[in-house]
Amino acid sequence: MTTIDSPSRPVRRPLLGRPEDPRWAGPGLLVLLAATAVLYLWGLGASGWANAYYSAAAQAGSVSWKAFFFGASDAAGAITVDKTPGALWPMALSARVFGVNSWSILVPQALMGVAAVGVLHAAVRRSLAAEAGPQVAAACGLLAGLVPATTPVAALMFRFNNPDALLVLLLTLGAYAMVRSLEPGGLRWLLVAGGCVGLGFLAKMLQAFLVVPAFALVYLVAAPATVRRRIGHLLAAGAVMAVAAGWWVAIVTLIPADSRPYIGGSQHNSVLELTLGYNGLGRLNGDEVGGLGNTDQDAGWGRMFGRVIGGQVSWLLPAALILPAAGLWATRRRARTDAVRAALLLWGGWLAVHVLVFSHMRGIFHEYYTVALAPAIGALVGLGTGVLWRRPAGTAVLAGTVAVTALWSYALLERTPDFVPWLRWAIVAAGVAAVALMAPGRSAPRLLGGGAALAVLASLAGPAAYAVETASTPHQGAIPIAGPQVSRGPGFPGDRFRRPPSLPDGIRPPQARRPAPNSAPGGFGPGNGSSSSGSAGRTGGSGPDAGLGGPGSSSRSDRSGSDNDSGNSGSDGRSDGLSPGDGSGGWPGGFGPGGGFGWFGPGRRPGGFGPRFGGFGPGGGMGGAGGLLNASTPSAELTALLKADASAYTWVAAAVGSNRAAGYQLATGKPVMAVGGFNGTDPAPTLEQFQRYVREKKIHYFIGGGMPGRAGSGSDAAQRIAEWVQENFTAQVIDGVTLYDLTAAR
Repeated sequence: MTTIDSPSRPVRRPLLGRPEDPRWAGPGLLVLLAATAVLYLWGLGASGWANAYYSAAAQAGSVSWKAFFFGASDAAGAITVDKTPGALWPMALSARVFGVNSWSILVPQALMGVAAVGVLHAAVRRSLAAEAGPQVAAACGLLAGLVPATTPVAALMFRFNNPDALLVLLLTLGAYAMVRSLEPGGLRWLLVAGGCVGLGFLAKMLQAFLVVPAFALVYLVAAPATVRRRIGHLLAAGAVMAVAAGWWVAIVTLIPADSRPYIGGSQHNSVLELTLGYNGLGRLNGDEVGGLGNTDQDAGWGRMFGRVIGGQVSWLLPAALILPAAGLWATRRRARTDAVRAALLLWGGWLAVHVLVFSHMRGIFHEYYTVALAPAIGALVGLGTGVLWRRPAGTAVLAGTVAVTALWSYALLERTPDFVPWLRWAIVAAGVAAVALMAPGRSAPRLLGGGAALAVLASLAGPAAYAVETASTPHQGAIPIAGPQVSRGPGFPGDRFRRPPSLPDGIRPPQARRPAPNSAPGGFGPGNGSSSSGSAGRTGGSGPDAGLGGPGSSSRSDRSGSDNDSGNSGSDGRSDGLSPGDGSGGWPGGFGPGGGFGWFGPGRRPGGFGPRFGGFGPGGGMGGAGGLLNASTPSAELTALLKADASAYTWVAAAVGSNRAAGYQLATGKPVMAVGGFNGTDPAPTLEQFQRYVREKKIHYFIGGGMPGRAGSGSDAAQRIAEWVQENFTAQVIDGVTLYDLTAAR
């Protein structure tokens, strides 16, 4: 009997990787992904609703498919969030399946972070496979994934519910598809890349397009096809991107305005205006209609290394500049289609465009935006290491890069001298030892291996420590920050708000960073200031009726607005808030019943927002619980009152500003109208529309106080509504929060 031998097939090793990979490659990847999952998931529920603004929209989407599609802030569909809704959809679907709670809201972002690390690993390993061999490629892939996994701002944002998590995952998937598109027959992967970028637009609008110049240039330069075909392929990918990004915009534009929610963040109920204005050119030039003015005090080439931003993302930024430059020099004479050089250009272009735009944005810019740099930094470190590792001169470059990175880590840790004080010295010691072992002429594999291990330790110990600290600390509010509190030098370089020239030295604008220990989500309360402010010198905590405290604020809140006396003062005798720490009296424009955001605009007056702002609460202060950056946390009594007869109304309440409305909506599970949108400056609803809703008995209560009626630009509709309510309805105070029953006119 004759037998015919069939060709042997590679043995599948799902846990060990491909047959040509070293045996540790597969388990190493599993360990990396598992460790990342632990870092991003451990204690996740401690952050509560995190950014209640998006949590409320996810809650609305979990009970209303219409709110789900449009990204409405409430299930009744009064107004949308000021972004496209793509990032809300995973949260809303999770909440629909598992119920509305902090875990169902936050776990999707954590899983996105784990997936992004895995995709980045695959992209870098694939690019290096032919250049460096399977062993070095696998090691550098793990290094590339480890960098973003331990980047502090990534540990923050993949444990938070802002749109950045989905954006980073989609762009990383797009970059992986670009790596595949540069191989023969890669057109379909180019189309996938275009689709990923387009879907990224649905997560965070125009920021997704910052990778397009790098993607297009690399394909045009390095794809294995004729110039004519390359151009045609790019046009096709552009069409896919436009469809993936534009289908939702087209549908919303075609639907009559009275059949959908108002588009939050726009002044004319237009998603195109939102895209090109408030979330587009306005972010670049600072001309944001309805925004809170320029925040460009730290714009410039040094912004990414600033006192606050530096610790978020810049730990390996010098390495990500040195290594790709050396790698491009080493590959300068290679063929046009060289995969390694193309990968360096791809990720280097991603990093360069983001750094350029983020550094010079003159509009609203927040530190957590820099999470978009993390995949590019990780990829460039991994790729550069793979290119240079087996080159004699390359080892010297790697050693020098380790030295620079260790010194920069020391400098960053110097900004937080009380945080693990010995760590910066240990990093320097590890860096010195690594440089010594990697010095030119020491070619023994064991010495190089030991030097490489110490180099990884010296380079990642600092950001890893910050990342663990970030993951172990709950974060809430609109503007979270990773890592320990950073000491600020004169002029507060790196702060997000322009320092008001009239504020006394040592006094700084509010900073929504994290809740104080043993406290509930905070806001701008009726009786409490940002640390000790207001006419009575009250000390604010971070409870439901408290001010947005700094590091010296009390963790105790007082719903009744009575004085708190446990605030801490700085070494200069002042509190960490907006007024002197001696309790002798608040500054005009401070928080609490005697003040508002006094530094916005000229002509401040005690108890108000000045001529450019309308104060709503008693004395023009913040009035009720919650505020611009943090959501309210209503008491059980107030929550029960709002829920009473809720089925008889479309909205159980209305409040000025989305964050204030979000807290009440999450507490009751019922729609609460966010008058004026996020900043309280959108003309939604108008006074006439609001009056019609009241006549039709669609709104039960109006929650007084809180947000400014208008900033330097935008609509004053919210201010007019608040004034009309005050003039025509009787106020009642429940646990320090002012309510107006809109069914009982005077």
